[in-house]
Amino acid sequence: MITTSAPAKIILCGEHAVVYNRPAIALPLGDVRAYAEATPTAPGTGLYFVAPDLGETWSFSSDPQHPLSELAATVLDHLGAAAPDLTITLRSDIPIAGGMGSGAAIGAALVRAVAQALGHNLPPAEVSALVYASEGRYHGTPSGIDNTVIAYEQAIWFQRRPDTAPLIAPIRVATPLTLVIGDTGVRSATHRPVCDLRERWQAEPATYEARFDAVAAVVTQARAALAAGDLAALGQIMNTNQTLLEELGISSPELDCLVHAARQAGALGAKLSGAGWGGVMIALAHSDQCQQVADALQAAGASRVRVALVPVCAGEI
Repeated sequence: MITTSAPAKIILCGEHAVVYNRPAIALPLGDVRAYAEATPTAPGTGLYFVAPDLGETWSFSSDPQHPLSELAATVLDHLGAAAPDLTITLRSDIPIAGGMGSGAAIGAALVRAVAQALGHNLPPAEVSALVYASEGRYHGTPSGIDNTVIAYEQAIWFQRRPDTAPLIAPIRVATPLTLVIGDTGVRSATHRPVCDLRERWQAEPATYEARFDAVAAVVTQARAALAAGDLAALGQIMNTNQTLLEELGISSPELDCLVHAARQAGALGAKLSGAGWGGVMIALAHSDQCQQVADALQAAGASRVRVALVPVCAGEI
């Protein structure tokens, strides 16, 4: 049996503006993961999928249009291989539609499992490209940041560029970050706020381009704060980014409530993370304050609270 995995992610700063060619910073959460187990089966049985978290089972041949069947087909085509005789079981600790990259993480784990079962260890760049092709079919206009940070498992600076490959650069994290993640329990498919924002941008391009520029400036400041290990500055930058996201129409009453509760409990900064309209928020806290912040989020109605540590990173891929 082959077991592969991929991490969850959070966007520290820059979500949504990243779709419009501005930079964003994303961090992997190595202790929150999706898994794929590939078990060989008898010759002629074909490729079969089991997804207990979704309550689904299906075969590659009977449901070729299932999103994960299509992703497996893309991998097979990339490798020039026929469907193997395997059962692939997919599990995940990452909340679905919660802003933590569950779809990209499951996709990356699946890509690695199929490839390894066929004797290939794909590099991160190939895993990322294969998952991005799948994400594009279901998220409208994905930025590409989820598949990238998840495939590389590296804190990254990501920026789309017209007519060329995106700029992907490692981020230096000079001091560990303690993040308290509060889940609103509200699920919103990524494409909904993405498409809604695109309609508003099309109606008022000058207004929204200026807001995207403001987000880009915040991301640049966050990169400098991470490299300097200046947690107080980073917290304020996160608060500014949240204000801009509210102006973009991406937040929600549930997110606003948790963000406010975290700040009142002593968090250095707090903001939503991901697509918005639900999902999760993140709060930056000193290690001795994280339990106080977590308790405040629980009291404010978070459906789940977890603490994640982002380690020091030299800024190399």
